[in-house]
Amino acid sequence: MRAEQAEGLSRRDDLRRRLRATGGRRRKVRGLMELLRPYRGRTALMFIALILGTAASLAPAPLAKQAIDRGITKGDLGALNVIVVLFIASALVVWVTSYAQTYLTNWVGQRALQDLRLDMFEHLQEMPVGFYERRPAGVLISRLTNDVEALNSLVTDAVTTLFQASLTLVGSVVILLLFDVNLALLTFLIFPVMAIASFAFRLASADAFKRTRETIGAITAYLQETLSGIRVMRSFAQEPRHLARFGQLNAANRQANMTTVNLNAAYFPAVEFVSSVATVGILLYGGHQVLQGDVTVGVLVGFIAALNGFFDPISQLSQVYTTYQSGMAALDKIFELLDERPDLTDKPGAVDLPRPLRGEVEFDDVTFAYSTEDDPTHPKTALADVSLHVPPGQTVALVGATGAGKSTLAKLAARFYDPTSGRILVDGHDLRDVTMRSLRSQMGIVPQEGFLFSGTLRDNIAFGIAEGNPVDDAHLEDACRAVGAWGFVERLEHGLDTEIGERGVQLSAGQRQLVAFARALVADPSILVLDEATSNVDLHTETVIEQGLRRLLAGRTAIVIAHRLSTIRQAGRIVVLEGGRIVESGTHDELLAAEGRYWELYRDWAEQAAA
Repeated sequence: MRAEQAEGLSRRDDLRRRLRATGGRRRKVRGLMELLRPYRGRTALMFIALILGTAASLAPAPLAKQAIDRGITKGDLGALNVIVVLFIASALVVWVTSYAQTYLTNWVGQRALQDLRLDMFEHLQEMPVGFYERRPAGVLISRLTNDVEALNSLVTDAVTTLFQASLTLVGSVVILLLFDVNLALLTFLIFPVMAIASFAFRLASADAFKRTRETIGAITAYLQETLSGIRVMRSFAQEPRHLARFGQLNAANRQANMTTVNLNAAYFPAVEFVSSVATVGILLYGGHQVLQGDVTVGVLVGFIAALNGFFDPISQLSQVYTTYQSGMAALDKIFELLDERPDLTDKPGAVDLPRPLRGEVEFDDVTFAYSTEDDPTHPKTALADVSLHVPPGQTVALVGATGAGKSTLAKLAARFYDPTSGRILVDGHDLRDVTMRSLRSQMGIVPQEGFLFSGTLRDNIAFGIAEGNPVDDAHLEDACRAVGAWGFVERLEHGLDTEIGERGVQLSAGQRQLVAFARALVADPSILVLDEATSNVDLHTETVIEQGLRRLLAGRTAIVIAHRLSTIRQAGRIVVLEGGRIVESGTHDELLAAEGRYWELYRDWAEQAAA
């Protein structure tokens, strides 16, 4: 199993490298070919079946000519029987090759798109936190669902139709010329008309199909956001406003699709009409030639039969262009996603941190500024000249007003961002010189809102255990007891096997936070970051959590961001941030005695708590 997974990862890495290497105008076509490259053997078999099937499908027109001229007209029953056998044989070849072609096309297409989805998902896993702060999740979901589905139609349908129709058209042209050159040249007069109409259709439809991809992405993004915020929407009774906005997005999508519908409605019937007019012309001219004895009846019948093989491919090529445009527009969006380069990566030669970490953390003259979409040229400074040393095993609490830089400091410690200047060291290693995986595998983070995944309590609590390591229920129970979560877990009907729903909706906010603490404890991190982890719980749950925190923090280096100052009074060191700078540092008692900024914050908090 692991060998297969490793092979799959290697294949996807190679796919990603080759996709990014493609460029220029031909990038989309080359990218499409790169998707199919790992399966070139079966792709070759598919094309062989396609060529044989196309050749067999062209046989009825010449056979009809021979049946009339050599069999029926001359009364040669033997020749007629041979031709009938050839008819049956050609039909059998078409049947067998159509089966093989359909099976192989979908086999290759589904695996190529599976590789693409996995590659896109893996690419998203590598993107830093800042990437998701700038892009709606629904748009990214649309890339992996709607756009890949549009590409599916292109790979499994349009590509086959393109080659089959092209081969059929070329074969039909040869057959028509062999039947009668004059009739064939008369038929070919429609080529300029078809070419002009197809060119105009292509120009008009390109933007329309691109617009449909954008509008369906906007719908998916808004739907995802609305469903995620359903409680807020209901709380403020804003259903009508959301319904109106969704209606606007839906209308924009309908309008974009109606543009393509109008183009198709004008173009394809026109192609059929031109084909019919050409067929009428051939019947009139060819019939006159038959009456004059210049052309046999068999030639005229065979020619009319072959016209289907001439006009049908033109119509198919026109129709497949619709799928082609939609698929290429989707491929554009997919390439845009794959072109996004993570701005936070392991440097070449990055080393793994030793295990286990001692847990010494040092901020050395750290400054961090970030750009906003509104004003990207003037970065906003979040931290300025911060120097802080955290010895192994010490709990450091960060306090300050909203926007003081507390969360930014914690994110820098986890290397969700790199400092603009200065260094952050763990056990003496600059974080930019080590692999992010080796850092975060030994770091536990409990955010303000404990995010839980759909599944069982057991799955969520054991989330931090490395893949392949056994999950011991006794160990999970110990962790739950240590943080005060076992009391509610054992009251659940199925205990650890309880399904908690998406984002843990079956649990209260306090219960979700207790599970997040248990999850951190089970992972056994050397460094722990608590980002206002008790701000969303009631006082009773906070008391339970405070008791669990003592066990959770024991022997670990901890950076605690606290909204409720009662939770950090026992911290080994309290750091007060203001305007991105450290303005005070010391123990709870020392800072109260100094009657500085911390004393003011604690006084205000105590008054609010008393009220």
